[in-house]
Amino acid sequence: MKLLDGKKCADHLVADIAGKVAGYTAAGLRKPHMTIILAGSHAPSESYVKSKLASCRKAGFDGELVRLPEKIAEAELLARIWDVNNDAGTDGLIVQLPVPKHIDKQNIINAIAPEKDIDGFHPANFGRMTLGQKAFRPATAYGICKLLQFYEIPTRGKHCVVIGRSNIVGKPISIMLSNDFDIGNATVTLTHIETPRELLLDETRRADIVIVAVGIPGFITGDMVKEGVVLIDVGINRLENGGIVGDVDFENVSKKCSWITPVPGGVGRMTVAALLINTLIAYQNKFKPG
Repeated sequence: MKLLDGKKCADHLVADIAGKVAGYTAAGLRKPHMTIILAGSHAPSESYVKSKLASCRKAGFDGELVRLPEKIAEAELLARIWDVNNDAGTDGLIVQLPVPKHIDKQNIINAIAPEKDIDGFHPANFGRMTLGQKAFRPATAYGICKLLQFYEIPTRGKHCVVIGRSNIVGKPISIMLSNDFDIGNATVTLTHIETPRELLLDETRRADIVIVAVGIPGFITGDMVKEGVVLIDVGINRLENGGIVGDVDFENVSKKCSWITPVPGGVGRMTVAALLINTLIAYQNKFKPG
């Protein structure tokens, strides 16, 4: 068993980005700029935002956090998004999810300018990605692809099973891995909460690659996978004792894996790296630096 070390891969990608940014600023261009809007106080969101801002600094970006109150009206949040959309100094915009319960999440996602949508959730970007066209790809799914690429894990012709059909992870990664991308051309089965247990087991036991994002600690057990499987654990589950575990029974499942992501230290770091890549692309689209 070998670890798909997200920290190592992310550090490599961030260092590469930082080198490019140093060249652009030396040529007289401003730094890339990422703006994060955070409405309310949510402990996991605070942690994610902190990580994103720290990574911005490492990459040579300017990172800006816009804090808004929990009870902000949806119209006011939309107005703040509009302001950032029209700010020429911002290349990438994130509205940290989840938003407060009284706000329609999809309205917020749809309001972000597609050319600044570094999360890759806007219908214009998601649709282009689905069609195999140039677009900002959803960050977590894109980060998984970059991790597979870094460790030279083949996907062409492989049988991949994705567990979970969220718009953030399951749907986009199933599309990306089945598309004709550099990391793609896999035969993908997308399973979810309505997939009968026997069918799920039949699929996972034949899979060359399993990607799980269901938010259930220890959901994947050793009897569910074959020897030599590559396992991507997207789950981040906080336990009452303060610990963090994934969706995989790591101790037992890892014994059968050729490669597996740790939690923490796996996909989470790759999501942030993908956001930086998307921000750099947005910046390059604007300035067309050599």
